[in-house]
Amino acid sequence: MTNQITLDMLDDIAAGAAFLATGGGGDPYLACLCAKEGLKAYGPATIIAPDALADDAFVIAIGGVGAPTTSLELLPSVDEAARVVEAYAEHVGRRPDALVSFEIGGANSLIPMVAAAALDIPLVDGDGMGRALPEATMMTYAIAGIAPTPAVGLDYAGNVERFDVPDVQAYEPVIRRFAIERGGMAVSAEFGMSGAELKACIVPETVSLSQRLGAYLRSDEGNAEDRELSLAKLFEGSIYGQLDLIASGLVTDYTSTVVGGYDVGQAVIESSVAGELPMKVSVKNEYLSVRQGEALIACLPDLITIVDFETGWPINAERLRFGMRVGIFRIGSPEHYSSPEGLACLKDLIAVAQS
Repeated sequence: MTNQITLDMLDDIAAGAAFLATGGGGDPYLACLCAKEGLKAYGPATIIAPDALADDAFVIAIGGVGAPTTSLELLPSVDEAARVVEAYAEHVGRRPDALVSFEIGGANSLIPMVAAAALDIPLVDGDGMGRALPEATMMTYAIAGIAPTPAVGLDYAGNVERFDVPDVQAYEPVIRRFAIERGGMAVSAEFGMSGAELKACIVPETVSLSQRLGAYLRSDEGNAEDRELSLAKLFEGSIYGQLDLIASGLVTDYTSTVVGGYDVGQAVIESSVAGELPMKVSVKNEYLSVRQGEALIACLPDLITIVDFETGWPINAERLRFGMRVGIFRIGSPEHYSSPEGLACLKDLIAVAQS
């Protein structure tokens, strides 16, 4: 990737980020439109490698909080990402030297780019998850022990709220409640950290990977089976290492409801292989597991990506519908989540996925 994110890159980044999002992170379509308007107004966003950051640089993480389904109804504005960064800078009395995303998944891959372009602050090539996950406690920044507060939230009406709590376990319900009370979605700036701290815990180069992945998805044609080999080669040289098409079939049932600020549900997929048992996919904002009968064939922390079988195009969980013919890819997890600390932060979610 060049040192700039330009208007013509956004569709590729959005497509690649949707693939990495494991069904979550918010549908990137509206966020991509918003980012295009932002870059038209402000010009390109500068992007830098983590290693290019000075150790004493001041970095903050930004993104959206809430149930992805709500993001289809509560439309984003072009300036809200920049406004939450400005509110944060005013709150702490220091302008950030760089911005970084909560997660590469879905809309949250694009929100920081608008702020970076509007405020002329570089964006770091990487993120705090390498995918999408539903809770602040699951960011690699939190796993590394970085405090999430002071933090600032901004709602759809432009109202600002400041947060200061003891730790990330206390912060997650507070920021989640803020999003729920303000219509279901909000943006926030949090996890102020030094360049040295960020370099020690970031999932690196996920923005540039998203661009390459999206460029392939948009330029090539073929169904999920046709694309498997090329996708596997692309992931082979990345932090994820492995990609496999583990199943395909027809969505015969999908139920979802918003519970505590999360989209929680289950999909049933009839296998395309005659005689095989149907698959059940557990969802909490993201696709958490795939079970076939008693067998668990994919589960967090590995990434699970569901695609339109005919095109290989990723489907966000809030877009999954009865009658879709889909393919299911399993992608290796970044090593951050295979460590004891990473697995510990996911243990409750893994228990939900395996139940």
